Amino acid sequence: MAAAKHYLDDPTNAVLSGLRGVTLTNPSLVLDETNKIIYRHPSSVASPQNVSVVCGGGSGHEPGFSAFVGQGALTACVAGTIFASPSAQQIRACLSQRLPEETQGIIVVVTNYTGDVLNFGMGIEKARAMGKKVEMVVVADDVGVGRAKGGKVGRRGLSGTALIVKICGALAETGASVEDCAKVGRLAVDNLVSVGASLSRVHVPGRPLQEAKDEEERLGPGLVEIGMGIHNEPGCEKVKTDLPGLVKTMLAQMLDPSDQDRAYVKIEKGDDTVLLVNNFGGTSNLELSAVVTEIVGQLRSTYGLKPKRVISGTFFGSLNGPGFIISVLKLADTGLGSGRSILELLDAPAEATGWSASIKTETWEKEYDVISATAEDEKEDVPPTNLRVDPNLLKSALKSGLHRLIASEGEVTHYDTIVGDGDCGIGLKRGAEGILKMLEDGQATEDPVTCLTRIAGVVEATMDGTSGALYAIFLNSLCANVRKLDSPSQTQLTPRMWAQALDGSLKALGKYTPAQPGDRTLIDALVPFVETLKETGDTRKAAEAAKTGADSTKGMKASLGRSVYVGGEGHTEVPDPGAYGLCQFLTGLADEL
Repeated sequence: MAAAKHYLDDPTNAVLSGLRGVTLTNPSLVLDETNKIIYRHPSSVASPQNVSVVCGGGSGHEPGFSAFVGQGALTACVAGTIFASPSAQQIRACLSQRLPEETQGIIVVVTNYTGDVLNFGMGIEKARAMGKKVEMVVVADDVGVGRAKGGKVGRRGLSGTALIVKICGALAETGASVEDCAKVGRLAVDNLVSVGASLSRVHVPGRPLQEAKDEEERLGPGLVEIGMGIHNEPGCEKVKTDLPGLVKTMLAQMLDPSDQDRAYVKIEKGDDTVLLVNNFGGTSNLELSAVVTEIVGQLRSTYGLKPKRVISGTFFGSLNGPGFIISVLKLADTGLGSGRSILELLDAPAEATGWSASIKTETWEKEYDVISATAEDEKEDVPPTNLRVDPNLLKSALKSGLHRLIASEGEVTHYDTIVGDGDCGIGLKRGAEGILKMLEDGQATEDPVTCLTRIAGVVEATMDGTSGALYAIFLNSLCANVRKLDSPSQTQLTPRMWAQALDGSLKALGKYTPAQPGDRTLIDALVPFVETLKETGDTRKAAEAAKTGADSTKGMKASLGRSVYVGGEGHTEVPDPGAYGLCQFLTGLADEL
């Protein structure tokens, strides 16, 4: 139901406010509120005689296409209400009143939906009747609806429209004729395939909440809908699959020549292509980037395609839809010479906030030396010491503590979901497993400094977040403080010597965190352990003191860490997760010493 929550529940207000916002992020744009037209200010058009490029459609697809208005892209855009075509009157007003009077002609880019084609068609015919030279480029790039189901309507227009708008806008900027702009736009459409997938339909502001509840039942947990349209139109199938399986199916619909129902464009191994991965609006940037990685990998391995350009982002959205669209454009020769190839037109600069592809041609075309992603960092030589420990005893003690810590992950995670963000247990387990692997690889040595240095390296590589940083600082300081105890001859490291080094590491840790006992952190377990070991030289008594310190955090109000921001009375019910986890490790460690 979270997707049904909106900041603006009035759809009319949402559309108008959104259009006003476009003009605030690009001061060269003007809004005709009555007709919901975004257009370039006449003073910003350096060559008013150039072809004007217009696009439009229902709102809810932002940044498409109001934010594509600007130099090098659209001259104007006409917006309808959410998911509904603008009226013929709005379109007529745009074509007759909001474009430069000197323009030699107009290109109207329209997505292939009945309402858009009819209303823009009426507006175009009105403009032609007034003596204007107008050409319409209809974008139909969807393969989710095949030939059999599409019938006479044909393919729907999807995010490939963003590419067509950019191509036509950049070509118009060069002074090309309206005929050439239309020809190149249609050429690109003929070589374009797209398909979308989403985890859910979107909820439109102002619509009943029951629609969102119904959608939860229609497309339940684990299901993804392939072929879903940008207006909540149903797709061709619902599947349970992982990301590689989903991408495999989508690419097959686009590129498999044996699929006679969907083989609209013949794209073969080695063809020059452009890949656009478009966000429906609600997919996180993290996930979208992972989607791009999967798509590019499968294009290379399965189809022998290495796209000349990879463009990713939100270009043609569907409100906050949790989905994405893959578009593949086969590069065809425009026949217009240098500076007017499709690739050059896509690379051409555009002063439009909706076109977020910012990588220059030179960057794409430059040859880069391959740097191995698996090359290990040069290992620093650790100067040996004359200090000695029993490597077998050290290994068994560490393994005992680490296994106990791993076994407690569920409890630590449970505690952290109550008073934190739930990641403490996983982080500690990941670090413990990394150290165990290091020990199994035989890297426990009789020189304690060498062994500690290796452990610190594992912690740095496997543990993130605040606790990872604290442990890394503490362990690196411990290495330095143990080294200070070195002597000219071989010396066995005693518990009191360990305590001396640990005490120095506590002081070093204090330079980076103000945490003290009583602040409800891992310090509540660490300080009692170090102080007791220093006083008694008895590891088991020190571990018992750590347990007492960890237990004391139950009911203690946090002064530091994320727990400070978490409301409720959870702190009265559970101990601090970090202190509890450290206590488990120290208890297991002491059991073997």
